[in-house]
Amino acid sequence: MMRPFVVRLLLCAIVASASLWMAVSPLQAEDLVRPPAVPLVACDPYFSIWSQTDCLTDGNTTHWTGKPHPLAGLVRVDGASFRLMGTQPVDAPALKQTVVRVLPTRTIYEFEGPGVAVTLTFTTPALPEDMDLLSRPVTYLTTDVRATDGKKHAVQLFFDASALLTVNTPGQEVTGARETWNGVEAVRIGSVEQRILGKKGDDLRIDWGYLYVAAPKSLGPVAALGAPEDLHKQFTAGNLDQLAQSQPTLPTAAPTLAGGMAFDLGKVGAEPVSAWLMLAYDDLYSIQYMKTNLRPYWRRDGWEAADLIAASMEQYAAVQKRCIAFDDELMADLTAAGGAGYAKLAALAYRQCFAAGKFVADENGQPLQFCKENHSNGCIATSDVFYPMSPQFLLFGPTVAKSFIVPFMNYVASQRWQFPFAPHDLGTYPHANGQRYGGGERSEQNQMPVEETGNLLILMGAVAQMEGNADFASLFWPQLEQWAEYLKAKGFDPENQLCTDDFAGHLAHNVNLSAKAICGLAAFGRLCEMRGDSQKARQYQAITRQFAERWVREAGDGDHYRLAFDRPDTWSQKYNLVWDRILGFGLFPDDVRRTEMAYYRRVQNGYGLPLDNRQTYTKLDWILWTATLTQNRDDFTALVDPVLRFLNETPDRCPMTDWYFTDTARRRGFTARPVVGGVFLQMLYDRAVWSKYAGRDRTKASGWAPMPIPPKTVTLVPTSEEKAAEWRYTTTQPAEGWATPDFDDSQWSRGPAGFGTPHTPGAQVRTEWKTADIWIRRMFDLSQPLPKHAALRIHHDEDAEVYLNGTKVVTLTGYTSEYEAVEFPAEALRAGRNTMAIHCQQTKGGQYIDAGLDAIVPAHQR
Repeated sequence: MMRPFVVRLLLCAIVASASLWMAVSPLQAEDLVRPPAVPLVACDPYFSIWSQTDCLTDGNTTHWTGKPHPLAGLVRVDGASFRLMGTQPVDAPALKQTVVRVLPTRTIYEFEGPGVAVTLTFTTPALPEDMDLLSRPVTYLTTDVRATDGKKHAVQLFFDASALLTVNTPGQEVTGARETWNGVEAVRIGSVEQRILGKKGDDLRIDWGYLYVAAPKSLGPVAALGAPEDLHKQFTAGNLDQLAQSQPTLPTAAPTLAGGMAFDLGKVGAEPVSAWLMLAYDDLYSIQYMKTNLRPYWRRDGWEAADLIAASMEQYAAVQKRCIAFDDELMADLTAAGGAGYAKLAALAYRQCFAAGKFVADENGQPLQFCKENHSNGCIATSDVFYPMSPQFLLFGPTVAKSFIVPFMNYVASQRWQFPFAPHDLGTYPHANGQRYGGGERSEQNQMPVEETGNLLILMGAVAQMEGNADFASLFWPQLEQWAEYLKAKGFDPENQLCTDDFAGHLAHNVNLSAKAICGLAAFGRLCEMRGDSQKARQYQAITRQFAERWVREAGDGDHYRLAFDRPDTWSQKYNLVWDRILGFGLFPDDVRRTEMAYYRRVQNGYGLPLDNRQTYTKLDWILWTATLTQNRDDFTALVDPVLRFLNETPDRCPMTDWYFTDTARRRGFTARPVVGGVFLQMLYDRAVWSKYAGRDRTKASGWAPMPIPPKTVTLVPTSEEKAAEWRYTTTQPAEGWATPDFDDSQWSRGPAGFGTPHTPGAQVRTEWKTADIWIRRMFDLSQPLPKHAALRIHHDEDAEVYLNGTKVVTLTGYTSEYEAVEFPAEALRAGRNTMAIHCQQTKGGQYIDAGLDAIVPAHQR
């Protein structure tokens, strides 16, 4: 029976070609990977656009969260219009797609039409040896057109990007403009509100900064700005001049605005004719680290968007050449390491991993990387996320490998972190202001002490192996020593606690977690040796040997090793054992790995090896680690092929999941997470390959700045969090001007905040509010001098509009489960009497509103 994925690909008219994504004969099926979703723009967690269909014209493109981020592409051939990308306009038929191919830095589509062949290439120059390029939020879209019938054809092209790329929700207002400078034609679009770094959470899109669609003037582009349906209509009618003259009414709701470029290629014959443009996003500031807003790395020397676009345009040809060479070399090395199917899986993972994090510059201009825990809880810089993603970063050199460790370790070394083990995270993306998971940074509730501590010691050992010295680890030696002592006491037989697979719940005596602790201790012993402390090195080497010998005895269960030391007839993937061989510890006998592998091959399901005996679900990254244990190609293929089958056949069309059911090929959860960088672990076994790529590091980062000192906050107007404050309120729509100081609210009710319903998370309800809307007002006095920097201290569930003295200062969407600081222009305050007015709207679940004001004193002003 023909497989479902082959049927789908045949419907897209994919032709046979041994080097491309295609329908193939059954004997070649194991080498095929049909991406569940195809990366088009893969720069960072906000600038991340995917096609979730086999054919680029079968659906509209989306953000990784699945929300609409439409890109559209059209071609006119001898006056007839066809779609290349997207579903609009519906009266233009889709050009027949014949190929889609995903490579580490490029996605390539090929189409056939009436007498022409069209190739679209999306290039995101994520070249890891060059931080300047890797950090750029730029994707090139190149179109090559050639005649296939021996004739010449008149060809025009049009591409546009929706303003939905610049907002979190469709109702937000946007504005835009055409711009021109230094040989560049561009369209710029952004939100009206521009609340930079104003939101944190998982299911969010960026709503600050500016999207650019830009092309070189030398190609004669026509810049267009307007409603997408109007732009498409003008292009399909052949009215390129009118595209340039469209003048939309601004501001407008995001779905009603798009920016694009049209190109007239003239008469096209057998020789390909090309046109290209860039999609770029200037987010101004990218990450808030300990209450300090950090610039993206590419902006570290004062660059503006014009500099980014001009440099990217000037370097187009050189960058394309470098990307092709990089893709060719890496795909060849991946194929040699694990086969063609593995190489294609790794190419898909490469794009997804780098697109789930952001490179920023610290105060010294050194690169820091903050990964986002996409679609699990939105945490930032999560240890048990960057641990599985680390092989991709480790492979490509010291700069990228250290970039995500430094901010984490600076936090640990500060007075903020009080525990003898490593933290879980640094906050909620894009705010890295301190651990949020479990009980936060002040509670041991739901921490992962052995997990996170083992992660960091192992990663420090891997960096040292890559560099041949322990200099980097020495920067944080007191913390590493403390962690080693903790694992020595707590690591071999872990207490009841979570591990990285926290969705499976707490587990005591976790055998795989014990293996991590043993490898972490071995890594510390190796670091001691590299630092010249032979006595301590021998001490830890002896401890790890003893622990490993006990592990083999106490975890053994006949033909496999247990899930937990005290649970016979159980089993689990022992993916943490990989470091014993990669880092050359020699602690566990080869027989352990062979025994486990033989058992895995017997018990795995059609779509992969379950995580353990408790469920049929698995983790894709851990299978790819487990597959490397014996370093036997047949074993590797036996475990990886079912994963390829899952990708080919899963009905869940979204960026690659790492958590799915091995019996049904259905996604259990998690989308677009950076952990898939773990598929590169196989490459770390080959010292020559690892050395080759790591040795190309051009940036050679060093001299990182200390962690920023958070600003001090001083209460100006207290909330009702601890002591009730009285407000005027109404649940009936008030008259116009209700937020102004002189509005008569004498007929409104009086009551203490907060307003809401019982059991709303984090709420201190003093006055019940259970309607859809509430309007509240409060008077307060301020004396001179007024603060230069101020913030609301607000807890809102859900959307809130906040006014000070009649001026709207903040619009908040979604909800919080605690009080948060939201900066606003301090000029809205005045000496003497002030009025704060808030409208809060609730749609589902709990509801709550309360607010106060803080003065913010930056560290340098104390």
